[in-house]
Amino acid sequence: MINLREWVRDIPDFPKPGILFRDITPVLGHAEALDAVIEALCGLARVHGATCIAGIESRGFILGTPVAARLGVPFVPVRKPGKLPYETRRVEYELEYGSDALEVHTDAISKGDRVIIVDDLLATGGTAEAASRLVEAADAQVAAVLVMIELCDLGGARRLAPRQVYSLLKY
Repeated sequence: MINLREWVRDIPDFPKPGILFRDITPVLGHAEALDAVIEALCGLARVHGATCIAGIESRGFILGTPVAARLGVPFVPVRKPGKLPYETRRVEYELEYGSDALEVHTDAISKGDRVIIVDDLLATGGTAEAASRLVEAADAQVAAVLVMIELCDLGGARRLAPRQVYSLLKY
């Protein structure tokens, strides 16, 4: 049994002073730890009847793609503006330090899909909320939001309510 917390590295003052960054690269570099994360996310996605997995750029791609492959469902990349080559649906959102936007291809999510949104970390929830709005704009349902790490004090899960949020590690 892997203790995932042992594989998450704390980096103080990154990307700026006062921030404690939770680095998942050691997890990615350890096959057994990474497999434990993927299996745990797959189990949650199965329970929620996922018909597709949407991964948020960029670490959500790393975790979401193998989940989709193991479940035999499509993977949908949720990207920053201008990164997708086909027609896109776009949602703008506010961050604690400004604004940003996310996009998906207009044909990536179908009406009625049960979409699992995957990312590495949930902080304030702005990015996950924007991804949820993209799913809902396609007349699909956010079956759950799955993250490896949740920074509980920042309120991301509350912001995403009533959507269900699951995290493998809480800080």
